[in-house]
Amino acid sequence: MKRVLSGIQPSGELHLGNYLGAIRQWVPLQDQYECFFTLADLHALTSLTEPSDLQRFLHEQVVTYLSCGLDPDKAVIFKQSDVPHHAELMWILATVTPMGLLERAHAYKDKVAKGIGSTVGLFAYPVLQAADILLYSADLVPVGKDQKQHIEIARDIADKFHTRYGQVFTVPEPMIPEEVAVIPGIDGQKMSKSYNNAIPLFASDEQLKKLVMSIITDSAGVADKKEPVGTPLYEIFKLINPEKAEQAAQMLRAGGYGYGDAKKELLSALQDFLSPLRAKRVEVEKKKGYVEEVLQDGARSAKAESGKIMDRVRKLVGL
Repeated sequence: MKRVLSGIQPSGELHLGNYLGAIRQWVPLQDQYECFFTLADLHALTSLTEPSDLQRFLHEQVVTYLSCGLDPDKAVIFKQSDVPHHAELMWILATVTPMGLLERAHAYKDKVAKGIGSTVGLFAYPVLQAADILLYSADLVPVGKDQKQHIEIARDIADKFHTRYGQVFTVPEPMIPEEVAVIPGIDGQKMSKSYNNAIPLFASDEQLKKLVMSIITDSAGVADKKEPVGTPLYEIFKLINPEKAEQAAQMLRAGGYGYGDAKKELLSALQDFLSPLRAKRVEVEKKKGYVEEVLQDGARSAKAESGKIMDRVRKLVGL
């Protein structure tokens, strides 16, 4: 059985983009592949500075994983920092990684442009990401189209290591769902915690309404004919309920139907869409100690598996 690895940073509340672009894709993979899903808390240190925030987001993320359908009986769910092999392998890989490879990373340039501090950790982020993947001999890594370069860098780093020391790693392939585009945020940019434009999966009804009604639109009036395709309102709506989205689009094109009306329809569809996840969350939170148990079991499994690779790596490099 082929192996899949993926993960998300616990750097904020998980949002609609995380679910539509990643977690919803992971759920069926549990029945087709051997899956490892991590909470990338070491990566989160590049943007979070408050320890209490990190702890809160970690707990929230495990609850969200479980509420969205990830099953610890089918997949390994673990915290990155519970497995010291990640940091160890990252350093070893850093010794074979060319500076030029990291200087070409789009994610680093984008984050610095958005105001995130330019640190060594942020610059070397792809090396730790490569360690995350290579430690588990992952054959496939589910990513969005905009993240394909991350996997290409991991492949390049693995090749550099193999050239110097010999074969040890499985060179991964990206798994890019064609049907999932970049999920827009309420401002039209990619939905992201760091851009403050996301719709949290478990937002309160009041917060959800405020966010949906603030989705950016043009200045066309109610009576005007409007083309919705390509707008964040329509692009979000079609991912939630394609049929209702198309109905709203037709009315917008005809005129006499405003963006506010379409937003109300989206809000109703979004509440229906999120209802099963909210119900599952109630069940998860009723199980006292369940989150901690899932992480402890996941850490044991992840350490055992990654230890096999680290033993071989240490021998190859002479440690």
